[in-house]
Amino acid sequence: MQTAISFVLDDKITSIDFGNSSALTPTTTVLNYLRSLPEHKGVKEGCAEGDCGACTVVLAEPIGDKLRYRAVDSCIVFLPMIHGKQLITVENLRTNSSVLHPVQQAMVDTDGSQCGFCTPGFIMSMFALYKNRTHPTRAEIDDALTGNLCRCTGYRPIVEAAAKACVTNGKDSFTDNESHIIGLLNAISRESIYIETDKQLYQHPSQLKEALRLKAMYPDAHVTHGATDMALRVTKKHELLEHIIDLSGIDELKYFNDADGTVTAGAGLSLTDLMPYLKKDFSALYAMLEVFGSQQIRNFATLSGNLGTASPIGDTLPVLIAYGAIVILESERGKREIPVGQFITGYRETARESDELITSVIIPKPSPNEIIRSYKISKRKDLDISTISSGFKLVVDNEGTVASIVLAYGGMAERIKRADNVENFLSGKKWNRDTVEEAMQYIDKDFNPISDVRGGAEMRRVAAKNLLLRFWYDVEKEIVLDQE
Repeated sequence: MQTAISFVLDDKITSIDFGNSSALTPTTTVLNYLRSLPEHKGVKEGCAEGDCGACTVVLAEPIGDKLRYRAVDSCIVFLPMIHGKQLITVENLRTNSSVLHPVQQAMVDTDGSQCGFCTPGFIMSMFALYKNRTHPTRAEIDDALTGNLCRCTGYRPIVEAAAKACVTNGKDSFTDNESHIIGLLNAISRESIYIETDKQLYQHPSQLKEALRLKAMYPDAHVTHGATDMALRVTKKHELLEHIIDLSGIDELKYFNDADGTVTAGAGLSLTDLMPYLKKDFSALYAMLEVFGSQQIRNFATLSGNLGTASPIGDTLPVLIAYGAIVILESERGKREIPVGQFITGYRETARESDELITSVIIPKPSPNEIIRSYKISKRKDLDISTISSGFKLVVDNEGTVASIVLAYGGMAERIKRADNVENFLSGKKWNRDTVEEAMQYIDKDFNPISDVRGGAEMRRVAAKNLLLRFWYDVEKEIVLDQE
């Protein structure tokens, strides 16, 4: 078991022993670490919550004989989470004093920078795109830049810069140096990490069996996979998290299995890695993940993390209920399954026992007669917290009658909740506009929303009703086509 972390920075292995460094703690963010170094001041703090992208860096790790490059928000990544990875900042992109990286040169050529505060973050997001896409579409460029905010230049020249740069199959000085970097990364031990300071205990197990043992020993420890939510307790609320069990180093939880009419996503699989598997058979969940945070967030966030937080506005929870998803919980005592709808028991409360971990999520494949949709209402389309999130499932028989319906809403109560009165009213009735408009009035019996900074109570009531009408409009066309 190790007591220090190691990663590659500036083409060499850097090690940090937290016991010997009073300035650094296990919950020091990568951003604050970099800002403490004299040669890495390009990374900026704008929001300290993963919203603005000024702190964007790129992490690379070996996948076979190649490196995989991904942009992340360094303001919400704890230092132990980059163990065994290459950390790349904007300073690392220069090959010498006179030659810029292609994404940097394109930004200059298109006049994509004014005040420059956000520019290093944009450059790093563009660098990740450069390494992963050649001739990206406008949609791919927009998605890559969703996590970066510009307050003065405007996005047109930045988008042009991305399109202009990403035309060389990702070839650059990093390509030539990959074998060297992979050698350095492979030399770093993947053993479990145990960091103990005067005030904190940070455990980073490498195997599930060990993680279950730790959870049994320390039932009150904070558990994280990606910390995209937990990190805000440090950066925004300035909490001292005394004990963390970080599961991000357990490779056996990073899997996807497709078999027997269901798919299973391991708890450690990032949303970015999960999304390609969902595009064909789980379009409603895929659509929700497209507007889940940004690429920087999705590169660390997990489905299990979104479930574990049990937020009443969690984006994925309503649509997982619509799919009939099942949470797999494990402890040293054994394994059990529980439907997502029963897993959420109250405001940020779940049915998980104190010694249990979420190890996977099972999602049944929809049958041909099931129509499933997801909707999200927020103040802006991308990178925003939901005002209302929803997941709907409908089965209509051959006579146009509602055989079954699931209407799950987030943002309407203290937890994700189904509209039971609306569902009961619609069951057995004809699926037509008149019936749906009558059913909309039952929303008031199911929910008593509150007003907050995201939206007023009355707005939520009206919007929840209109989402049901929107659902009817969207699926009516499919039902007509099926009947024809």
